Amino acid sequence: MKNTRYGVVLAALCALVAGTVQAAVTAQEAEQLKTTLTPLGAEKAGNKDNSIPAWSGGLTAAPGGKPGDRSSDPFAADKPLFTITAENMGKYADRLSDGVQAMLKKYPGTFKINVYPTRRTAAAPQWVYDNTFKNATSAQLKNDGLTLDGAFGGVPFPVPKNGMEVHWNHLTRWRGEAIDTRYKVWTVTADGRPVLATEAAAADQYPFYRKNGPSGSDNGYFYSVQSTTAPAFRAGEALLMRETNDYSKDRLIWQYLAGQRRIRRAPNIGFDTPDFVASGSSFFDEPYGGLGSPERYEFKLLGKKEIIVPYNTNRLFGVRDEEAMGSHHLKPEYVRWELHRVWVVEQTLKAGKRHAVPKRVAYHDEDTWATSLMDGWDAQGQLWRTSFMLPFTAPDLPGLVTYCTEAFHNLQTEAWVYRCAMGDSEVQYKPTSFRPDSFFTPDSVAAESAR
Repeated sequence: MKNTRYGVVLAALCALVAGTVQAAVTAQEAEQLKTTLTPLGAEKAGNKDNSIPAWSGGLTAAPGGKPGDRSSDPFAADKPLFTITAENMGKYADRLSDGVQAMLKKYPGTFKINVYPTRRTAAAPQWVYDNTFKNATSAQLKNDGLTLDGAFGGVPFPVPKNGMEVHWNHLTRWRGEAIDTRYKVWTVTADGRPVLATEAAAADQYPFYRKNGPSGSDNGYFYSVQSTTAPAFRAGEALLMRETNDYSKDRLIWQYLAGQRRIRRAPNIGFDTPDFVASGSSFFDEPYGGLGSPERYEFKLLGKKEIIVPYNTNRLFGVRDEEAMGSHHLKPEYVRWELHRVWVVEQTLKAGKRHAVPKRVAYHDEDTWATSLMDGWDAQGQLWRTSFMLPFTAPDLPGLVTYCTEAFHNLQTEAWVYRCAMGDSEVQYKPTSFRPDSFFTPDSVAAESAR
């Protein structure tokens, strides 16, 4: 009896400590990254019927086209294996997210899914693999999961134990070191009318992946300066983000307003504040498959499933944005879907916290850790919103990149957003050299914007 009581007390203490510090895995567990797991933590083997093949190193050389050409579809010769429609969706229901099923039901005449052979194109440089192996036994989450410590230059938790670790893997996923890009954000009204909400040039940097750079928990994982060029009434605006590895401290984000010719801290940019970049059609924590502090949610790991998700969607980069858009969704012929294993994480609102979306479910690609799909429910328990992330191959990094290119759908109003569309752009996620940290400061952004 005494031993039983001791076990109960010990379990309670462990649970209490887990809320503050979550420890890394053992060296024995980490060794899986050199045997049964890929260097980033996915299952190396295929599935039972080989509809998901074994990972063989990913796509590291551009077949046809030129390096950096995102519009070059590496699998243009592939034909769909089958097509899912509202009529036959029941046959595939166990491999479809709630949001995808809702879209099939809502738009039975136009929305369909062309499912192609699964291509496991995810890759990263060897130094990222090496750092991931080191992180496995050193990374920790502190302050109830708000602080990432002991990780740098690779996946923090390649052998995850809980949903918060998977979420941090998503936040710090490999997307290159420093990037320039231009994109448009389109909002589409319920009657199918596209409106340009934002056209912008972005200078993005990932300090977490500064090769041979400093390590530590205070470097941040994502810096970005987004400079708006259109529409005319917003031209000259800028947004500066410095996403941190420690959300127990204030998030650093600033907005430059051209009319006022000044830059100011913008603490309201986050969580469920309507996102002005998308004309208020979505919330600020929805882009990129989830962005910003995780402080308002509990993250429950539901396990791993085989789900049909958008993948290798380079075809979208080769057509004009408005050609790719239908009245209520992207045209099916331009979106490639594949069967992949995903980690399923349920996000539920913490007691005492507020958010317009009290429940979300995110599906994270096992090969990259990026969000593939994300569904959100309202306070009445009704499915409300769904996001389809649109990852593209970038063999020159190398990597499969899940940026902020996505299709977001409000299932209740029928408005939708085509975010970070790059079909009209000549600068489609272009690797560049690291800029000094001083570039990502309010004074620098204000000076550049005022010119």
